[in-house]
Amino acid sequence: MSAALRILTAGPAVTLQDGGRFGRMRFGVTAAGPMDPLACAVANAAVGADPGAPAIEISLGGVSIDALDAAVPVALAGGAFEISLDGRPVPGAVRLTLEPGRNLRVRAGAAGAWCYLAVGARIAVPPVLGSVATHARSGLGGLAGRALAAGDRLPLADLRTPDAPATLVAPCLERPGDVIRVILGPQADYFADDQIALFCAGPWTVSSRSDRMAYLLDGPTLRHAAGFNIISDGIAMGSIQVPGDGRPIVLMADRQVTGGYTKIATVIGPDLGRLAQLRPGARFRFEPVTIEDAVAARRAERDALAALRLEPLLRQDLGSELLLGLNLIGGVTSGH
Repeated sequence: MSAALRILTAGPAVTLQDGGRFGRMRFGVTAAGPMDPLACAVANAAVGADPGAPAIEISLGGVSIDALDAAVPVALAGGAFEISLDGRPVPGAVRLTLEPGRNLRVRAGAAGAWCYLAVGARIAVPPVLGSVATHARSGLGGLAGRALAAGDRLPLADLRTPDAPATLVAPCLERPGDVIRVILGPQADYFADDQIALFCAGPWTVSSRSDRMAYLLDGPTLRHAAGFNIISDGIAMGSIQVPGDGRPIVLMADRQVTGGYTKIATVIGPDLGRLAQLRPGARFRFEPVTIEDAVAARRAERDALAALRLEPLLRQDLGSELLLGLNLIGGVTSGH
């Protein structure tokens, strides 16, 4: 048996993602990739992997995993998920060694919608069109183009030597989601000034119908000044379409490659993960910024990722049951 990660349980939309399948949009192939690229990059950095290396994207449904045949270095980062190793809680941003026979469990916690499990090894899954990113709608990438399920095995190669367990100190992941920054356009001129102001003021709520393809928003109804149809053009992650019903749609990682609805604005890159981590029912508003502001935010994000620190992992379960079970004093004699 070769080294592998085994999926014991998995909720919906738990997939294998890497940096994305780029350069294929002209053929109608979506990039896919992580919903929160920064969180995925943080997890990968903690195990010495490239920012766009393959990782397991974990949804609110959670996952439980074990290792086969070898100890596997792993790291987790993203939303405030509940993580446990053999039932013992560990921090929500952490580097661990998953040894055979031990169970790593990740469940939705206090906040956030996505968590990433990076591996100190090469996940030996064949790339499709240059990427292992899963796009389930088209059946590309991952394992047979689908979400991960109980019983799946992810073969591993080039295992790294495990480092000491550590807590990830990543302030860049502390991103309040009450304000999402956007660049207005490219079809902002299809809306009157009062509708632009209404779009910015909101407030908007993430709909329960949202998924990896798009976040549907509930809130004010926007009116078009010049119709809602355009000649179809390219769709970027973060494009905000406003169809005829006036309810905005934010296109996400699994978006279509072209669309014919007006796009009132585009979420800036550094805020894509901030938006992705909002759960259904979360309220927020949009804030227009300049391209220069967006570039400065991207540079600040890059610097924050480079400043990632790892601190020794301290046990979180020092209760009386554990302490009574330990031999805390050695060399004790009767005195005779």
